Amino acid sequence: MQKKVMVAMSGGVDSSAAAALLQEQGYEVCGATLKLFSNNDVGINDRTRTCCSLDDVQDAKSVAYKLGFDHYVFNFGMHFQKDVIERFVHGYVCGETPNPCIDCNRYIKFSRLLQRALLLEKDCIATGHYAQVEYDADTDRWLLKKARDQSKDQTYVLYMLTQQELARTLFPLGGLLKSEVRALAEERGLINARKPDSQDICFVRDGDYAGFLTNVMGVQLQQGNFIDRNGKILGQHKGIVHYTVGQRKGLGLSFDSPRYVVGKDAKENTVTLGKKDELFCDTFAVGDLNWIAVADLNEPMQVTVKTRYHQEETPAVISPINDGKVQVRLQKPQRAVTPGQAAVFYCDDIVVGGGTILK
Repeated sequence: MQKKVMVAMSGGVDSSAAAALLQEQGYEVCGATLKLFSNNDVGINDRTRTCCSLDDVQDAKSVAYKLGFDHYVFNFGMHFQKDVIERFVHGYVCGETPNPCIDCNRYIKFSRLLQRALLLEKDCIATGHYAQVEYDADTDRWLLKKARDQSKDQTYVLYMLTQQELARTLFPLGGLLKSEVRALAEERGLINARKPDSQDICFVRDGDYAGFLTNVMGVQLQQGNFIDRNGKILGQHKGIVHYTVGQRKGLGLSFDSPRYVVGKDAKENTVTLGKKDELFCDTFAVGDLNWIAVADLNEPMQVTVKTRYHQEETPAVISPINDGKVQVRLQKPQRAVTPGQAAVFYCDDIVVGGGTILK
């Protein structure tokens, strides 16, 4: 019996190529584009390209029409506001540096899209992410594995996928190089074959996070103190949302040697500055965990870990501690391990699991 798949179509080349491949593999395909927000609602009043602009919806519809399958537009704006934008705002106000793309994958692109697909009697969903899913009969678990194209691998932002979601998710591009995907789209005459990849956070114009928080979300900023590790006041900052761990430029202060943001305290409204060597740490805690390759962590495990998307993995030992958290002990200290960002654990090309870096 022909399997029915709903493909999440952003309007970009990757998701369009994924749909074309699945159709050629014999799946009964339909496309779905998610309407997550209106440009005016997030302070974008021009034709700046986002992941759910009118142009993107039209590109997705054009591909669906050319390939001959149905296309839907689902309005998930209310859920996106609550589960992504409000969490983003709360994280920054609390002194963290959140990753809204992970929250969007967790709460919108997989969980809610899969619910909608099942409601429409589809067997599974698919996306244009660069990753691979594999069932391991020995452990009776679905595994998330790195893409063949290591430069495009997106497993870092997919670590939150559950066993139920992985069992019903396809990643058709996982075994392809990006160049092969574009060539595939060109050969099939898809309108977005040469369309540039989207960049930055879709609802924040020009990467101006502080401007979005203040001008769009109405966050009231309070000036506070820059301090050093000993609590000595070094000057005044213009609001903690303007700063993230590792930042050097834009501090508005002058020192005899470079200073970096090494910490933030929302309760005290302080930003701690230090020299470059103070940015490095070899131990930190991770919470809000999701395990993929294992059901749980009951004893120390040797892994590699990434604490930022575009970062080399580093060897580490993860150990269970209190309240369902884990301690990460790095073999080599890493720069700017930032609360609010994700830490993702790997064994070779398999994602063990991941979670949120804690203060």
